[in-house]
This record gives sequence, C-alpha cells and structure tokens, in this order.
Amino acid sequence: MPTTFALLDCNNFYVSCERVFNPKLIGKPVVVLSNNDGCIIARSNEAKELGIKMGEPYFRCQPLLEHHQVHVFSSNYALYGDMSQRVMEVLSRLEPQVEVYSIDEAFLRLPAGDEKTLRLIGKNICRTIRQHTGIPVSIGFGPTKTLAKIANRIAKKNPAQRGGCIISAGDDLPPILKSMPVSEVWGIGGRATKKLAGQGIRTAYDLSRADANWLKKNLSITGVRTMRELQGVSCFPLTEIPPPKHSMACSRSFGTPVSELKDMHEATVTYVARAAEKIRAQQLKAGCLTLYLNTNRFSSSQPQYANNRTITLPYPTADTATLIAQAVATLKDLFRPGYAYQKVGVILTALTPEHIQQGNLFLTPRPNTDNLLLALDRINHRWGQDTLQYGSAGLDKPWHHKQNMKSPSYTTSWHELPVALAAETITR
Repeated sequence: MPTTFALLDCNNFYVSCERVFNPKLIGKPVVVLSNNDGCIIARSNEAKELGIKMGEPYFRCQPLLEHHQVHVFSSNYALYGDMSQRVMEVLSRLEPQVEVYSIDEAFLRLPAGDEKTLRLIGKNICRTIRQHTGIPVSIGFGPTKTLAKIANRIAKKNPAQRGGCIISAGDDLPPILKSMPVSEVWGIGGRATKKLAGQGIRTAYDLSRADANWLKKNLSITGVRTMRELQGVSCFPLTEIPPPKHSMACSRSFGTPVSELKDMHEATVTYVARAAEKIRAQQLKAGCLTLYLNTNRFSSSQPQYANNRTITLPYPTADTATLIAQAVATLKDLFRPGYAYQKVGVILTALTPEHIQQGNLFLTPRPNTDNLLLALDRINHRWGQDTLQYGSAGLDKPWHHKQNMKSPSYTTSWHELPVALAAETITR
C-alpha cells in the first residue's frame, strides 16, 4: 500500500519551551546557552535576524546581546525533555505510526493521499499540538524520509506553508533539489560534503543523479540509499521501536576548575548515579565502565593532563552502589594532584537487557537491590532529580556547572510550578 512520510519539527524548540511559561518573550529576541553558559545552542527568529550565530561563545557576543536587549537563558534540559515527551504523546494519539527521531523531531508514516488531504492532516496536527502544549511545530510530507526532511525545512522557512509543505516525486522535484546544497541533505556530513564536492556534486539534485558504484565505495551503502530517497524511492523505513543503546554517557564541564580529589569524587559519584538511573529506565545492565578526566586544553597557562580507563565489571549490573565502587577505585588510580581539571565523565558500555543474567562462578552475587533501586527512581521521578541521592555525591557541589540564567523547572519540580494570581476586583 502506498505511503507518505512526514517529519514534524518543533520550531526553535528550546526557545519555544521558555515562551510557553513566559509569554512576554513572544516576539522578543531570545537565546539559550549550552552547559556552563558556554555557547549559544538555540535562537529565536528575532535573534537570528540580529546576526547572532549558532555555536557562538557567549562571552564573545555578550556586548551584542546586551545592546539589543536579547533575553538569555541557561539550558534547562529537565524542562525541555518533559515538554518533548508531552509533544510526542500528543502526536502518538493523533497518528499511530511514529518514530521519535530526536528531542524535537519525529517521523510519521501515513497512507498516501492527495495534497488537500495531507494539508488538512498537517493543519490538524500543528493546531492540536499547539493547543495542548503551546509548542509551535512545522511539518513536511514526502514519499521518502529524506524528502520529508527537505519539505519540513521549506515549511519552516515559509510561514505561508500552513499545514506543511508537500513534496512529490513528480516534475516539481528537480527545481527543489537544485536549490538545496548537498550539505543540507539529511545524513550528509562535512566529510561527505567534501568528498562529493570533489566529484562536482554540490546540490541535492547532483546527488540524486550520482553514480551508485562511486557512492557505495566512498559513502557506503547509506550514500546509495540517500540517492534513491532523493529520487523518491523509500529506502529508510520507519523505526517505531528505538534500537537498543550500545552505551550511556554522563559528564559535564565544571563550573570552576577542580583540583581536589574530594570534589572529583563527588562529581564522579553524581555522574555514575545519573548514568545508572538512565540504563535502568531502559531496562538495561552495563558490562563495562569507562572513566575519563581532563584539564582545559584551551588554557595555555595551565599544565595539561588527560587520562581514561575502561574496566570490565564482574557481572553486568545497573546497581548504583556497585558502579560507584568501581568508578571511585578507578578515579583514585587516574587522579593526579597539581592539575586544574575541567571535566570528569563516565560511559557505561556492553549494555544487555536486564532479564539476561550472566553469573560468575568465583563471586558471590550482591543481595538483590531491585526493589530499593525501583523505590529510589520512583521518588526522584516524582519529586525531582536528586531528591534522594548517595551521600558520597555531596550536597553543596561547588564544582557544579554554571546555570546562572536558568528558568524554573515548571513541569518537573513541585517547588517551581508556575503560580497563577487572580487580580482583585473592587466593586463600588
């Protein structure tokens, strides 16, 4: 049965999340910063018009932001993650076949329909999500996922495309592909763009007419599939069940350089606990743990040091206490005094489903802590992150990353819920 793919994308997602709970920001220039308030990672359309670039260091463009009275926010990932989940839940109620592609994007698969029908579907999706979550979205339709991605890009740039842009594999396709640089095609990165440019392939249209054998040799089979998709032949199916993760990482740059083992210890415990909670949420266990640390390689006035170590765990586990013990022992071997550390991080690998238990003949297994960990995760999910935490993670956390301009966690913390005030009416 013929199908149509659609890509739904939340417009300026991080900025839109901030505007939902602060409507005064609508129509004003707004930017959101990365961890430690380092770089700009999200911009409103008004900020883009001022020439503010994505990835620009905050300190470098701070005078420009202040001059134009741009509203600046630290990243609030708890809020953004929760709003993303709400958007995807609404979308899943509207359409049964959904692939969540990223925090602000999702692919849909719909029965093939004429342009009028698809526009009605698009308008209904956009209107319903806006009504239920306050988040504006754009949607693009095409016979393949790659063409749907291109259609979505067109819809975002053209506000007149209410209900979404629709691309068919007919005569209107070549002009669209000729106007798009190959670097903007879904799945074509910087390295691939350089290889393609060497062959004179500079637009999406050029790629759609490229030699399949050359693409397979230089860009693998994925390059060939992308070419077919641009021709209107579907090669990337909808993935409704996300593939299992192969690793889980957790790290942050410190708000201020860390030189004491005590602070490194607290940060390591915090990140291990966070990573363990994430793999439990996906019903996984880890067989290996990697710990790494490094100084600021951009600081020429400070001595440099970086190191890492991977250990194989005695048995796969998602038990926080077990993982903390292994990580702390590794930290003591890696840590060197006399350095100002910028980051420590943990990566859990060799992930396996939690129901698969590989025993060890030479070790006595720890008492079952599943119920304890379940209670811990439920409490933190309901009452907020770190409501319950291991004492060795510390309380003050002076090393914690900067969030000097962070908005409240309106939807994930009882203490930060928005408050509605009723104006008193005086009757005479």
